[in-house]
Amino acid sequence: MPRTEFHRDLTVKASAEDSWAAMIDVPRLVSWVSIVEDAVEIEPLSKYTAVLMDRLGPFKLRADLDVTVSDVNEGSSLKVRAAGEDRQVGSRLLVLADLVVSPREQGSTIVVDGVYEVTGKVASMGSGTINKKAQKILDEFFGAASDALGEL
Repeated sequence: MPRTEFHRDLTVKASAEDSWAAMIDVPRLVSWVSIVEDAVEIEPLSKYTAVLMDRLGPFKLRADLDVTVSDVNEGSSLKVRAAGEDRQVGSRLLVLADLVVSPREQGSTIVVDGVYEVTGKVASMGSGTINKKAQKILDEFFGAASDALGEL
């Protein structure tokens, strides 16, 4: 399956400082996505692990994720790479994302641009099914961010 790009932006009541603090609080972020759990910080703002557990069609996925944070501009931007594999199902997942937090006159804006790629048996479900699931996950994450930080 080719890579699929995504873009989301959210304007919130929270200050840029508070939004940034939320975006680098990995246990908090994990709580915003129901299919990701057990986040462990290996090295602050650098290396993490987590577990992705989900069902997609006939497949029950459990992928151990290695998460790397790079290009950190304290208080404003960072890059994230999450990659994992479910060896039982024979599928791999890759997510690359750029996150930018910008101050506004009132509150701040959070912008996330990225790509995701699913390969292996799960990719046989077709890009429409995978994209629908990915959009649901993004909606869940940004909905929780909006609730936590106060959408404007």
